[in-house]
Amino acid sequence: MPAVEGTIEIAGTVEAVEVQPQELVRLLGYPRGWVLEGRALELADATREWYATHGRPWFYARQAESFELTGGDSFCIDGVPFTSKRLRETLCLADAHSVILVAVGAGPEAEEEARRRWESDKPDEYFFLEMYASAVVEHLTTATGARLCDWAEQDAMAVLPHYSPGYPEWDVGEQTRLLELLQRTRRERWPSCLEALDSGMLRPRKSQLAVFGVTRHAERLRRLTELVPCENCSFGPCQYRRAPYRRPPRGCGERIVSAAVLEEDAAYTVNRKALKRWAEERLSLKTEQDGSLSAVFRYDGTTCTNMGRPLAFDYTVKLGPRGEGYPIREQHCAPAEGDTGHTYMCQYIESPDGLMSSIGGERPLNGERLDAVLSWRREAAGAGCFCEAVSRNHKWGLVLETIHYALVQKERARETE
Repeated sequence: MPAVEGTIEIAGTVEAVEVQPQELVRLLGYPRGWVLEGRALELADATREWYATHGRPWFYARQAESFELTGGDSFCIDGVPFTSKRLRETLCLADAHSVILVAVGAGPEAEEEARRRWESDKPDEYFFLEMYASAVVEHLTTATGARLCDWAEQDAMAVLPHYSPGYPEWDVGEQTRLLELLQRTRRERWPSCLEALDSGMLRPRKSQLAVFGVTRHAERLRRLTELVPCENCSFGPCQYRRAPYRRPPRGCGERIVSAAVLEEDAAYTVNRKALKRWAEERLSLKTEQDGSLSAVFRYDGTTCTNMGRPLAFDYTVKLGPRGEGYPIREQHCAPAEGDTGHTYMCQYIESPDGLMSSIGGERPLNGERLDAVLSWRREAAGAGCFCEAVSRNHKWGLVLETIHYALVQKERARETE
């Protein structure tokens, strides 16, 4: 990208997005290193071909005209206040002098086609397109960040990792203000339709807003690159993490304990008080003779329509032994015995077999170590029902985080023995 005088503003559509097979495999919930074959490979190839023909991915980025770290956990961008303790601390640590606002999207065509597939009783085709569009958004965010890095390096500056509303310690409700700020374009035309609902969720859903900090202290950042490799990086919500965080060596005189197999300083997507309650009231853990663990989590919710009928689902998870880092070996979700509320979900009424097949067949993070849930980037979803894939992923995330939290408490108890 050529150097830009002063501030930067870029926008456009992307002719081709090269989603790596391993990234699609990860989002589909297969184990690391899995090679698609048979029906799954056919669906993946067909999805890739459809999106190459019909998808309209886009991006937009512009540098803010003003940026200020204000009191508490707040900061202002172009005079608009935001609050995020995590992002403010990162910007302060790097002595950032500016920020770049970024928006990317897989395009409305993908969401419209996914809806048509669901309504046509094609749940498998629907699911593959949903996950492919998510992979496109991840790729666009990464690629846009790379372009910004190239621009910054020409002026001896450095670009920090991005952060987005909905990440830990940044309320997703502030997404509405961030989108309004982003759409105050200067030279470039806004490349696609995008709106934020009152809840902060974006429409089309396969979109993302992000803030990248910019600092002139490249030397300081180079000294901090020891924190960048995944095994030394404590930044839990990073969507690019592929290895668990390892603590640095303990200081002289500190008591040495057994090596941690779980990230104990985890950045969960929900508060620990809720996780503690769920672990006590909804979760049961059983250690098997071979050292593996069996977990059962009871989820109670309500349908979003039909007068909010109560429903109950059981999540069963089998984890490998502690010494292997608790790899996720088996996963299943099904209505609890005697539950009838699930039959009132709107998608169940339209396609009972299709919905139940999707619910029972999804195994996110299967084959990964349990720590992988900490870096699983998924959309927030408050719906109590199971009709949409985003809602089901959200619930799986809560289940796995509750199991993670419960096992961390066991780890801490071991350390005090």
